[in-house]
Amino acid sequence: MGEAARGEHPVTGLLAAYDAQLRGDAELDGAEGVRRFGPVTVGVFPGGSGFASYRDLAGAGERRIRSLVRDVAAHFAAQPDVRTAEWKTRGHDAAPGLAAALLEAGFAPEDEESVMLGEASALAGDVPVPPGVTLREIRAEHDILAMEEMQGRVFGDPDWQSRAARTVARVASGADIVLWIAESEGQVISAGRLEPVAGTEFAGIWGGATLPEWRGRGVYRAVTARRAHAALQRGIRYLHSDSTEFSRPILERSGLRKYTTTTPYVWTRAS
Repeated sequence: MGEAARGEHPVTGLLAAYDAQLRGDAELDGAEGVRRFGPVTVGVFPGGSGFASYRDLAGAGERRIRSLVRDVAAHFAAQPDVRTAEWKTRGHDAAPGLAAALLEAGFAPEDEESVMLGEASALAGDVPVPPGVTLREIRAEHDILAMEEMQGRVFGDPDWQSRAARTVARVASGADIVLWIAESEGQVISAGRLEPVAGTEFAGIWGGATLPEWRGRGVYRAVTARRAHAALQRGIRYLHSDSTEFSRPILERSGLRKYTTTTPYVWTRAS
């Protein structure tokens, strides 16, 4: 991990706000057994998913970084209930030798994604949808199940029912999470959620998915606009998203910009 890739923004302004407000403790909100290993904070989310986060590793050399990674990996391995654990890297970090240390400790990289940031107002326009398509906010269990089943198909996730159960439980507990779907003839064709980050100026837009046959027709942009309106209604200024190459161009057309990249490195317990 080194300097931000050519064409990306320096660590000033909005990217600095992202580092200060959305990394470290903010990423462990809701986790159990939170501990610190130097600058790295770790915890375990319900379901047995570990997570490691930090605001930066500034000043840490390769030897120190290798030691931190080993300690974090050993911590997760020592907890039988932890099935997987993620160390989320960012492309603009100064972290010499981090990728090699993670691989050495048994973490495998997943696909690189773009960190998209911008003003919520930039996405809150009036986006038309094709005839016969309706948009609505949902909270009922049967709607959540239909939404998650569609997202599971789009993302190739066979474990969508577990994720659906967690979403239903979060909504039932009163969590500040906003769910929007698009439907055609009673079928969920697109969906996404908004998650305000308590104590910050940000909300995340996550889970954006659209059935292949409905892509390129403005449906996802419309779902995103509704989420942006919901953010503004809550007094939230900024939106952030880790985007695949499917959603990045749509968010760019709406006004968000790519500020850096993120690559999750995932450790999985051997069967």
